[in-house]
Amino acid sequence: MLEVVSNVNGVVNNIVWGWPALILLAFVGILMTCLTKFFQITHIGHWMKQTIGAIFKDKDVTGHTKDKSISQFQSLCTALAATVGTGNIVGVAGAIIVGGPGAVFWMWIIAFFGMMTNYSENVLGIYYRRKNHAGEWSGGAMYYLRDGLGAKKGCKGIGAVLAVLFSIFCFLASFGIGNMTQVNSISGNMESVFGVPTWVTGVVVMVLAGLVIVGGLKRIASVTEKIVPFMVVLYIVGTVVIFFTNISHVGAVFGAIFKGAFALKAAGGGVIGYGIKLAIEQGMKRGVFSNEAGLGSSVMVHSNSNVSEPVRQGMWGIFEVFADTIIVCTLTAFAVLSSGLVDLETGETVAEYGGVALTKANIVSQVFSMHFGQVGAAFVAIAIMLFAFSTVLGWSHYGTKACEFLFGEKYTIVYRVIFVVAIFGGAVMSDNLAWDLADTFNGLMMIPNLIGVLVLSPQVYQITQNYVDRVLRGKKEKPMLSAFPDIQEEQEKKLAKEGM
Repeated sequence: MLEVVSNVNGVVNNIVWGWPALILLAFVGILMTCLTKFFQITHIGHWMKQTIGAIFKDKDVTGHTKDKSISQFQSLCTALAATVGTGNIVGVAGAIIVGGPGAVFWMWIIAFFGMMTNYSENVLGIYYRRKNHAGEWSGGAMYYLRDGLGAKKGCKGIGAVLAVLFSIFCFLASFGIGNMTQVNSISGNMESVFGVPTWVTGVVVMVLAGLVIVGGLKRIASVTEKIVPFMVVLYIVGTVVIFFTNISHVGAVFGAIFKGAFALKAAGGGVIGYGIKLAIEQGMKRGVFSNEAGLGSSVMVHSNSNVSEPVRQGMWGIFEVFADTIIVCTLTAFAVLSSGLVDLETGETVAEYGGVALTKANIVSQVFSMHFGQVGAAFVAIAIMLFAFSTVLGWSHYGTKACEFLFGEKYTIVYRVIFVVAIFGGAVMSDNLAWDLADTFNGLMMIPNLIGVLVLSPQVYQITQNYVDRVLRGKKEKPMLSAFPDIQEEQEKKLAKEGM
């Protein structure tokens, strides 16, 4: 049965991750960067001040809400919980092993433009969000596809169809990128480092995740805002120590990255062109797997923020990609490439280290053990466990929102139960199949989302320009806060109280 699934998935994966899809992903990021006049660079001081800077001085950003919404900081932590996961450790190592050091360069490129793709998704998510019967915000690609794209002349039908397709793909992806691959990485590391059987890990994670997930978004956000800052800072500290320990290798590592991006000598003596193709594919695929820019996934939690300004939440999207890929993934890549455990020409691993065969799943663990001994390997196992566990929590919310859109609010509890039970399956599943399925589900939900962002790019431009004129240039204009008059009026009053 698993062999059949693997074969079918291989065919679908080659289609959804073919060059047309990768070109579309890059094109949307480049387009949004140009339309917003390179906002991620030209206004870097402003979005840094409004995101990471605001955490330490603005109580509205971090304060807990009394209604069904969550704070901006909680929305970031929940989104980062879903993005900062095994993709930052196992995914980066896998990209290097398969695509060579040059894959890291293409990961940077897709992240740079992906900042504005993620920004645009969040802007549209806030602009087209609605409140459900429980008083909770509901937003995401399915809503701006249905109510944004669908509002265009002659596009009502296609908008509705794409919204349903996105929700179906998101529903499925929540069991792949948000469940199977994450738990599979946890169980694999716990077995290799601590000797814990995979089924035992599956049961424990299933129980712990169930206690949080069944409690809904408020409980998920409450847990992630505590786990995410702790785990990210701790992992960064570990990789920074390795960076300075191996600082003499900086030139060689970055030289290999840039050389490999355009002139990679393919593993096994393959042609150079094929090696470059692998570098681009792996960099893009693993980059998207890591930061999720273009998938339309994190929009579903960013839309639950108590923010009024779409652009304010959009800036959190920029910071999310920056922190996830430019910082965390880069530090992981340097740790791997400076270790001596991979060939800087091809990315191939040495046969084994310390008697252990090296794979994409354990190479980072071996890198840390080189510098910190057995404590290092244990640290990576715990880091992967926390990263992956928090990703499971974040993606459970995405799947819940997809379920709500497709079947209604009353069926979301059924989804949560199935999602929790599926965790056990992920713990004992084949490593390669879990990652391959995740790649496919990512690509399937990416395509309708990117179509929506592309068609609605003029709205993103207008909303951004409106914000820049009002907030940065001091012009008196009516704010663009929502596509719906009743919500626009409500948010205008809220904005007036905030003094903006």
